[in-house]
Amino acid sequence: MLQIAVIGAGPAGYYTAEALAKTLGEVKVDIIDRLPTPFGLIRAGVAPDHQSIKAVTKRYEATAASEGVGFIGNLQIGTDVSIDELRGLYDAVVLATGAPHDRPLGIPGEDLPGVLGSGSFVGWYNGHPDFADLDVKLAHCGVAVIGNGNVAIDVARIIAKTPEELGSSDIVAHASAELLNSAVCDIHIIGRRGPHQASFTPKEMGELGQLERAQPFVAPADLPPEAEDAELEPGLRKTVSHLRAFAAKPNEGKPVAIHFDFFYRPVAIEGDGKVERLIVERTKLDGGRAVGTGDMRTIDCGLVVSCIGYQTPSIPGVPHDDNAGRFASDNGRIAPGLYAVGWAQHGPTGTIGTNRPDAFAIAEMIAADSGGQGSERAGRAGLDALIAERNIHVTSFEDWRAIDNAEMARARAGAPREKFVRRHEMLSVTKP
Repeated sequence: MLQIAVIGAGPAGYYTAEALAKTLGEVKVDIIDRLPTPFGLIRAGVAPDHQSIKAVTKRYEATAASEGVGFIGNLQIGTDVSIDELRGLYDAVVLATGAPHDRPLGIPGEDLPGVLGSGSFVGWYNGHPDFADLDVKLAHCGVAVIGNGNVAIDVARIIAKTPEELGSSDIVAHASAELLNSAVCDIHIIGRRGPHQASFTPKEMGELGQLERAQPFVAPADLPPEAEDAELEPGLRKTVSHLRAFAAKPNEGKPVAIHFDFFYRPVAIEGDGKVERLIVERTKLDGGRAVGTGDMRTIDCGLVVSCIGYQTPSIPGVPHDDNAGRFASDNGRIAPGLYAVGWAQHGPTGTIGTNRPDAFAIAEMIAADSGGQGSERAGRAGLDALIAERNIHVTSFEDWRAIDNAEMARARAGAPREKFVRRHEMLSVTKP
């Protein structure tokens, strides 16, 4: 039977394993991740106060428990094992690595301390091991969040919430401690275009109007004539209705203000050894494009979080489209026996669920390319031999269950878990 390695244990990876089993019948799939834990974006990207979304892992657990599916964690492809070695062991290799790296802003001052990409900042409060030691300071009144999508809303909401509002979330202890002592009173959500071009969804927008200590504000002049809302698709129309309600609501005097700064683009970040202010330029729409007007404004802030998109990191031996920030492929086919799926294929667009049809498309491509027939490649046995030879401490799905149980056992009252944020902590509760 076919032996297939899937690189990345997030939504795209698990949907691919499910699709391969349903498309090919008998198949052996090994899901490999560089972290000791599975579930990728669900564990480290979904907002900690959105526990209902994280429930999708139950589906992935069912896939993980099915016959022929294995998990190998704490194994870095391209470093611990090369892509060529993996291709020599398996009939097909599918890259489902997502797009975990932040896109740069491309403006002066973005290298100042206090400028973070949303991947880093979200990883920090979600307990991703890569960002456990990130130096995040909320000691200034002002925070600038650049972007007009749901990630920007998540960032603003988490900063604005009270400790009590986050009590039932799985936000990690180091982030809770910083938020507890936060001096933030003005959060600016900055978008170069207007409300009708924003990518917010109604649920996330509605949540902002229900915060205990924060109130969202929208300048009425930034809203188009209400009659034009009729031309919008239903979801965006509902989002804009929330924005209109925010614009009409009197100031309630809450200690934290969330300002929607539409029609502004960042042009520079300034400060003496750290972020102190963001310079933005007023824009206007010209044929749907945002163009600068030359009207500049300064936003005082001590933290800038860029939520402008992500890119897939390269892997030695795999063609990569640096401009697009993803692997170079023909609808997911990179080379014979090598494929990309999800964000690694087409970039960071769509929702968690849109990975599923992508996965079935790749599974059908693999079935067509292989004729459904495997070879005499060594597969998992060969990979295990390499791991043993190189003395790499990998994790299994049973190890994940041990980590999961330990995290739940150490949770504070009312919270689902307290995550381990360092690899050695995770590995300490697994089998050697």
